[in-house]
Amino acid sequence: MEFIPFPKIARLMRECVITEKIDGTNACVQISGDTIVAQSRTRVVTPDNDNFGFASWVKKHHDELLALGEGVHFGEWWGVDIQRKYGLDHKRFSLFNVGRWTSENPPPACCHIVPILAKGTFDSIMIHNALAFLAAYGSHAAPGFMNPEGIIIYHTAARTYFKKTFKNDDKGKEFGA
Repeated sequence: MEFIPFPKIARLMRECVITEKIDGTNACVQISGDTIVAQSRTRVVTPDNDNFGFASWVKKHHDELLALGEGVHFGEWWGVDIQRKYGLDHKRFSLFNVGRWTSENPPPACCHIVPILAKGTFDSIMIHNALAFLAAYGSHAAPGFMNPEGIIIYHTAARTYFKKTFKNDDKGKEFGA
């Protein structure tokens, strides 16, 4: 038999980044050289077999999106006609990798970044405060929209995401969360 090691366990009290959970559809731009492929959560999408127009948008913004650089760029495709709609009359692509994009290194103008609500050592107060902020002031991604979905917690040591939603958080997606 082959030895199978137990995986390392990340320490909980490490840095985390809390962002707004945007209710749209998962999307991805994959870049290799001058080739760009659009993806949904589960498949490659094309303008002929699209996901809420994302592949068509990627095709239209091909040259701008090359500035993202080689690799895989995950985000949320959201706005008009998608999930909560956020009171928008257009769709947006918001990138998840908030650590990469700064004012000194902005993403292409056609892209947004999911809003950071808090950053620091993991604790439940930070999570509570981020949710309280959204409940009181509404979406940070779409100011004036008072029905945000919740938050995403990225735990840097574990290199994983967790989500906490306002509705049906204890039940899961099959119940509308």
